[in-house]
Amino acid sequence: MRDITIAVDAMGGDHGPHVTVRAAVDFLKRTQGSNLILVGLSDAIQAELKALHTKPSPRLRIQQASEVVKMDDPLQVALRSKKDSSMRVMANLVKSGEADVGVSAGNTGALMAVSRFVLKTLPGIDRPAIAGVLPAKTGRTYVLDLGANVDCSPEHLRQFAIMGSALVSAVDHIERPTVGLLNVGEEEIKGNEVVKKTTELLRESGLNFRGNVEGDDIYKGTVDVVVCDGFVGNTLLKASEGLAKLIGSHLKDEFKRNPLTWMAGVMSLPVLNALKQRMDPRRYNGATLLGLNGVIIKSHGSADAYSFRHAIERGAEEVRGGLLRRISETVGAHHASVDNEYAPEGEVLADDLPA
Repeated sequence: MRDITIAVDAMGGDHGPHVTVRAAVDFLKRTQGSNLILVGLSDAIQAELKALHTKPSPRLRIQQASEVVKMDDPLQVALRSKKDSSMRVMANLVKSGEADVGVSAGNTGALMAVSRFVLKTLPGIDRPAIAGVLPAKTGRTYVLDLGANVDCSPEHLRQFAIMGSALVSAVDHIERPTVGLLNVGEEEIKGNEVVKKTTELLRESGLNFRGNVEGDDIYKGTVDVVVCDGFVGNTLLKASEGLAKLIGSHLKDEFKRNPLTWMAGVMSLPVLNALKQRMDPRRYNGATLLGLNGVIIKSHGSADAYSFRHAIERGAEEVRGGLLRRISETVGAHHASVDNEYAPEGEVLADDLPA
């Protein structure tokens, strides 16, 4: 298999090159068959490389970009005013084929807007979606959308299910991933009209659809892919992050309560450390902007080097798994099925037109 090239927005996120460059160097030390392009202000990147006693090489090169999209920049600024930003240059490298995937910890809205403007969407996809991974009892569960689309139609949710299924096939090598629709109950009579209509579409889709699932099914690992709109998905994600921090804080407080609980904490350290490693959200960092004509990974803005390295690794996994090819084939197959069943001969459905 050929080497893959990953473009990294070195200036994105809360910490910029101090995190992204360190993560990139660590990634290359651990990985064969991959090359990295660090995009951003050359002097800042060079300074971080020097601090790490590392020099540019054929596997690690610098691409100058003169501007930076800040975490609080409006979308208009990112799109119209900063055309030479590290984020924009990274997306252009993916578009030109010089890079196979782009990774950024920058402003989520700006990254989605810039990536969609530069790369466009795949034929048959109306809106890109953000797909992330959450830990589950059986391994991990993929959830989308996590915030790109607050209001969704049943057709949008159907497309999300198709793309999520292709993502799991590419990364986890499951040919027919199970799909569930997030709802307030398992019964088909529950939910709003959008959810009920989506259930009908998914049952007719040919996907391995298992029906409605509830929030706790995500962590049970009941299905491989859970589909919801961006409003629900983002709320779910932030609530999960908050709960994890709350549990960790309460555990520390309880172990510090008195000498006996402190001793109990010391004796429990091996178990607690194993649990921390297993549940560490940094291991699941890296959400995919699905539906674009290119692979873009969004890292958490506050990611440290360990976390950002996992986002880079996720991008490499998706490219090696042929994510774009799988989405295109799956979307094409589903549209062909819809055409044959519902469209008169020669008629072109609106959903078949490129977005």
